[in-house]
Amino acid sequence: MHSDSNGVPVTVLSGGLGAGKTTLLNHLLRTVDDRDLAVLVNDMGDVNVDAELVAEGSDLDVEGGVAELSNGCICCELRDDLETAVVRLAREREFDHLLVEASGISEPEPVARLFTTSSRVAASYDLDALVTVLDTRLFLDTFAGEDVPERRGRRDSADDDADDTRPLSDLLIEQLEVANLVVLNKTDLCEPAELEEAEALVRALRPEAETIRTEFSAVDPDRLLGVGLFDPGRMAEAAGWQRALADDGAESDPVHGHGGDRGHGGHDDHHRHRHPDEVYGVDSFVYRARRPFHPERFAAVLRDLPDGIVRSKGVAWIAGRDVKVDVAQAGPSVRASVRGPWIAALPEVRRDLYRSNRPDLEWHDEHGDRRTELVFIGTDTREARLRSALEDCLVTDAEWERADALENPFPDEEEEAVALREP
Repeated sequence: MHSDSNGVPVTVLSGGLGAGKTTLLNHLLRTVDDRDLAVLVNDMGDVNVDAELVAEGSDLDVEGGVAELSNGCICCELRDDLETAVVRLAREREFDHLLVEASGISEPEPVARLFTTSSRVAASYDLDALVTVLDTRLFLDTFAGEDVPERRGRRDSADDDADDTRPLSDLLIEQLEVANLVVLNKTDLCEPAELEEAEALVRALRPEAETIRTEFSAVDPDRLLGVGLFDPGRMAEAAGWQRALADDGAESDPVHGHGGDRGHGGHDDHHRHRHPDEVYGVDSFVYRARRPFHPERFAAVLRDLPDGIVRSKGVAWIAGRDVKVDVAQAGPSVRASVRGPWIAALPEVRRDLYRSNRPDLEWHDEHGDRRTELVFIGTDTREARLRSALEDCLVTDAEWERADALENPFPDEEEEAVALREP
């Protein structure tokens, strides 16, 4: 092991199935001649074909510089195996840079956290960058086209339970929203105007990410390795929807927080919107309310979102559910899950303790922290129409009084998730 006190730099490669991650990996192994690379490859199949392909394209052998993790995803059930593998590599071999290729259904954020939170791993490694490879044509067809490919991934290939089936659009967005660098691959299949639109969408979803256009994953290694783009302090707050919420909140009344309550619902009169990339037709807006949604009307709106909306994310206050309902839409997929209880719903002692530790927590005299905050990002959000539809989803006084009796498709337990719309 080299004596570099900062540890060996690590690049995590993620992206959808067939996007070109292994092609990129082989390209790096063929073209990098100024540093020794170690590679860890994860594949969901019974036989790890990718690792063999990588080994064929390099001077390394599968038992040496290329470590395999098969039959699972390195972000979840094989996390312990990943930790063991990288620690063993650091102990047994000398190299200058580690490349981790995640499978097409892996989320990069948990992998990144291993390199920043595990004392065994952090002692030997420094995370350099999270790189997401996009099939640009598929990315546009999925999020900016009229015909949505019905492509799905599985968390557990051995389990045929339909609840474990998840649209790849969800994973693609999650891989993109944590990326430091985005490789727009297969650009030869796109027109110049489409490439501009793809870059605009990337900027809206991940404002700080750098982008590189490639064909057949051919990129200068110096643009990917040793770039020092990863910042652990910003990993959880730099997605486009998080930026939109933060920017929108910063523009509100500095004394009263957000606009005053209005109407019978007490919902915020605060409807500012953001334009991440107006020149390419990509914009966003934030919707806030201090009155709960009627569950069935709100679910109907989510199922019928305009095709131009690429990403929706945030917390919703649902009548009949005294928990924070997390709404996550990625192209054709809409899912709802429980983020946790409202602070206002906690027993008084716990509630007061939490509030004393969070003096900046926005608090309504009647509703506490209960509220809706949703961000919508897309190429055609149809903002006025969607705002009107969301306003119509808010419960009336009569509906609020019998909220527990309303039909409710939204989850009420933390381990539960509901697919409201799928490809």
